[in-house]
Amino acid sequence: MRHAAAAPAAPSAAQDQQILNFALLLEYLQEGFYSDAVKSGALKGEVRHFAEVVGEHERAHVAYLQKALGARARQRPTFAFGDKTQHERSFVDAAVVLENVGVVAYNGQAANLTRPVLAAAAEIVSVEGRHAAWISDLAGRAPAPRAADVGISAGEALRILRSAGLLKTR
Repeated sequence: MRHAAAAPAAPSAAQDQQILNFALLLEYLQEGFYSDAVKSGALKGEVRHFAEVVGEHERAHVAYLQKALGARARQRPTFAFGDKTQHERSFVDAAVVLENVGVVAYNGQAANLTRPVLAAAAEIVSVEGRHAAWISDLAGRAPAPRAADVGISAGEALRILRSAGLLKTR
């Protein structure tokens, strides 16, 4: 006898909290990456400008998510980026992965959010999409290679970030 696959849980406040904490991890990662890269002094010109501007956006995203989650916000981990923030080419390549994974990770969670939280997440993901386009352009890649981005699961996003050497904690 075949069993039907379980339907995903309906959006709920508890699920919103889990997803927002996942988003907060992504934003901590992005903010830490850009801060570390700017501090390293390895970035010049437009790439440095990108890191400074986007780093400020990521700090604002962190603050927003921390406020939304209140006492339920996850703690900020300490990240180890290795040479990915110490050399401009390594930084650009890693930033392309980081921003594009961020967009599809947000997209992958959209249907699991309640309407009010979905509206707030859409405001963030639209900016993340601009970040992805900007860094892709700086990397010499097509800023919008597809007409639509398919979402990915939180687990898949974490797997990609780990395999790219971006999600290592100290």
